[in-house]
Amino acid sequence: MTDDLPRSIWTELADLDFSLSTVDAGGVPTRSLQAGHGDETIIFLHGTSGHLEAFIRNLRPHAEKYRVHAIDMLGHGYTGKPDHRYEIPLYRDHLLAYMDAVGVERAHLGGESLGGWVGGRTAIDNPDRVASLQLLCAGGTVANPEVMERIRTSTRLAVETDDLELTRKRMRLLMADPINATEELVAIRHDIYHRPDFVQNIDNLLSLQDMETRLRNILKPEDLARITTPTLIVWGRNNPFGDVPEASAMHDNIPGSELVIFDDCGHWPQHEQAERYNQISLDFLAKHPVA
Repeated sequence: MTDDLPRSIWTELADLDFSLSTVDAGGVPTRSLQAGHGDETIIFLHGTSGHLEAFIRNLRPHAEKYRVHAIDMLGHGYTGKPDHRYEIPLYRDHLLAYMDAVGVERAHLGGESLGGWVGGRTAIDNPDRVASLQLLCAGGTVANPEVMERIRTSTRLAVETDDLELTRKRMRLLMADPINATEELVAIRHDIYHRPDFVQNIDNLLSLQDMETRLRNILKPEDLARITTPTLIVWGRNNPFGDVPEASAMHDNIPGSELVIFDDCGHWPQHEQAERYNQISLDFLAKHPVA
């Protein structure tokens, strides 16, 4: 693709054989994009208030060798939004129900932010279901009041005020270079944010930004030490929601984990530096096939 043409979701998918459907995951209608025909499966999990388009630049390269799934997680995107507070065990159970529904016994998990938190919890509690784990600017190991307030305030303001610029600012907050917060992504996020069920559900979705709730769900060093699944940690040096020492601590606490730091990168390394991430991910996956 030439440098003077913007990358679009359609050009990322145009020559890819994929399906976009709703899967019944334990009674929750779950938006799912599936591609590829490999023998092994990787499932991509997005972050807080996000949606599967967070991985749009990663689907085609991974689909060349793997069966790829990207989903809207519980209460997010266009997936169902049951009326209760979303804590990590509920996200884990929804993920496992999704895997059961699509007939995947064991999968590689690639989780960004909240998705990494959910992936980590799943690897701890259900190691037999997780072949490998990627933590991409993963949350869930610290409780920083300033960061929690930034997430809560920026999200709630964009949801409760029908102003496209607020959604644009929320998306740009994720990126080291705002050009990566494309207008397509802004439009999708804005549509999701202003659907009645999403607006009604915002307190449930943001519950992990409440200190008491977060501490009840946090992954402590002794929890991370229980992860026996091969683990890759990818972090952006300009991540607005967590500094590099947070990633280093994860690396120190997860036995045998690998850590890669991306310079000039914010909270979406898989999107902002997609080519580099895709190669690192594929090399990592090749080393850890499903047993």
